[in-house]
Amino acid sequence: MIRLPKTTFGAFLFLFWAWWSLLAIFRAFPGIDIYFSQLFFVSTGCDATVAAGSICGGFPYRDSGNFDLLRTIFFRLPYVVAIVMAWKLIECYQQHGATFNANRARKLKVALGTLLIGPVLLVNVILKEHWGRPRPVQTDIFGGALHFVEAGSLAGKCVSNCSFVSGEAASAGWLFCLLLFVPKSLRYALVPPVLAISILTPAMRLSFGAHYLSDVTLGWLSSLVVFAALLALTESQQSQKNSEI
Repeated sequence: MIRLPKTTFGAFLFLFWAWWSLLAIFRAFPGIDIYFSQLFFVSTGCDATVAAGSICGGFPYRDSGNFDLLRTIFFRLPYVVAIVMAWKLIECYQQHGATFNANRARKLKVALGTLLIGPVLLVNVILKEHWGRPRPVQTDIFGGALHFVEAGSLAGKCVSNCSFVSGEAASAGWLFCLLLFVPKSLRYALVPPVLAISILTPAMRLSFGAHYLSDVTLGWLSSLVVFAALLALTESQQSQKNSEI
């Protein structure tokens, strides 16, 4: 039986090792990624101009206008939320003395810090630009020109904005983290739609052939790891300040 962590630092360690464990599983069994992407791929006959042995077809959901609109909304939503949160943080620091809400400011800083460190820096600047994993739609398995490589491999020939890991899944994971800060009075109204968006965003990236299952899973989970790390760090600093009083 898995014992759930009782502290924030324990939650960080659990999520951190869960991330690496999942990466090891996806690397050891790359067929998992291929299988789930094949569920959304529809093969078609190749015309005479295509080289013999090539695979032709596509990901139908990728060409759906309705799904593309939904994807655009989900893509922009986390950054709209972040702008509102940044404005609220500025409001916090306009208060002084007894009116300053230190706990609210701490939560806003953890949330915004997670977005900047996780989806923006770790995922989009470091991983997606340097790990070179081709997206499913770019690989010869699904009609592309590049060879498939397993999760975490540096052997891929993708040059920029690559597949490992999914930035949109990481942003969706960030939205999921914010549920921890939802007030009880708004919980019933906000939790269901936020949870749905957090799950549908990576699911659509998978169905579009834009990412493999490992990309969306590890991208989504990466935000939880960073969030737990920052939350544990701020709690430790707050406890130290309280002990010095």
